[in-house]
Amino acid sequence: MTGKRALITGVTGQDGAYLAQLLLQKGYAVTGVVRRSSHAGVFDHRLKWLGILDDVALVDGNLLDQSALLRIVQEAKPDEIYNLAAQSFVTSSWQQPLLTGQVTGLGAVHMLECLRSVAPGARYYQASTSEMFGLIQEERQSETTPFYPRSPYGVAKLYAHWMTINYRESFGLHASNGILFNHESPLRGVEFVTRKVTDAVARIKLGRQRELRLGNIDAKRDWGHARDYVQAMWLMLQQDKPDDYVIATGRTTTVRDMCAIAFRHVGLNVDDHLVIDPALFRPAEVEVLLGNPAKAKAAFGWEAQTSLETLITEMVDADIKRLTANA
Repeated sequence: MTGKRALITGVTGQDGAYLAQLLLQKGYAVTGVVRRSSHAGVFDHRLKWLGILDDVALVDGNLLDQSALLRIVQEAKPDEIYNLAAQSFVTSSWQQPLLTGQVTGLGAVHMLECLRSVAPGARYYQASTSEMFGLIQEERQSETTPFYPRSPYGVAKLYAHWMTINYRESFGLHASNGILFNHESPLRGVEFVTRKVTDAVARIKLGRQRELRLGNIDAKRDWGHARDYVQAMWLMLQQDKPDDYVIATGRTTTVRDMCAIAFRHVGLNVDDHLVIDPALFRPAEVEVLLGNPAKAKAAFGWEAQTSLETLITEMVDADIKRLTANA
């Protein structure tokens, strides 16, 4: 046992669940902040999937409630704080721009204020995103690439990113930003494109639906596995000095080719089932994202371990297993 204590906001999300699993394996005591839900048993399914629900101390909290967050931090006495909570679905950020700004942007400042006020010795991780690059200014995006966000979500994350830097420089906090490119897993929500694809492929293979409807399938993304990426989060907070790091695979792939991998895994042809729906196009698209993780590799030896092919086939297999079990 390390004797260390960690506090994770967004612990019931994909990244929060994998991070909690990693920290528990390292001997941490883990406290997770969860939004109050009226639907018991819905919010904790990822922790159940990983078999760690009973090992995480869950506390009710919300990034918009500063007083509750202060009490949580005071009681948890964390050595490390990971702020992963956000309104993180890009498409929804156009329908809910104010909520996205409050939760994703100002919510991070609420956490930074808690850090500054009651836990200045703790180390802080802020979940930044490749969506901040948006309309890319360089072919490969690194820590020095100018930002140009193309969604309310990207703009809100950029505010949180720069406030983390500001608090680090103003108050001497050990606060780091992880600029994570797209990372997926069987725990990804079905509203995200990779999981939408793998869930649909599983249903088509099982004869439960006929087609997969998508928008811009020519968009390119740098996709990795969330299990690899939470390792990078932890490694950032083990460094003597806080800093900001791009975490990516360094490979970009179109949505169309990602779909082809999923269909091919179950012996189907993507062109027989894929339908382009103009209603699913975004108001402003991020056409290409391709990360340069060289700084992270040089600083603490991190690099992606899971290929896109392995990731997608793992997700398809998990969705087939889920659907078969619930038949």
